[in-house]
Amino acid sequence: MDIRTKQRAVVEALEDVKGRDIQVFNVARQTAYFERVVIASGDSNRQVNALAASVQTKLKAMGARIAGVEGRRNGDWVLVDLGDIVVHVMHPAVRSHYNLEELWGGKEVRQKPRAKTRAKAKPAAKKQKRPRAKTARPRRRK
Repeated sequence: MDIRTKQRAVVEALEDVKGRDIQVFNVARQTAYFERVVIASGDSNRQVNALAASVQTKLKAMGARIAGVEGRRNGDWVLVDLGDIVVHVMHPAVRSHYNLEELWGGKEVRQKPRAKTRAKAKPAAKKQKRPRAKTARPRRRK
């Protein structure tokens, strides 16, 4: 599976459960063990665990291998190892304390915005021409 496809699936799984402050870093030049680090925040232990479970479920459905999961019992910080992507899901206080962005923050990966599904797009309203205001024109001299 392509790294970009897997990365997009991870971010979508985190967004589906309302993960906050999602950042993706390309760390291929910093370590040989994995290529991407994804960091996200959750507001409670239950949400942190739900975010990690969402990542696992979505990627298993796509056929990806889950190498390991750490921290589910505690729930403050859960690490999901997908082989070439490592996902850190944690409380905002834990995230600010450990500051992983500074450690891995070499190059942040820009992503295309997620396509929103719309019911039916309304056609754009046509602009109506306004009549021009009549201005006083200087009269020609004969």
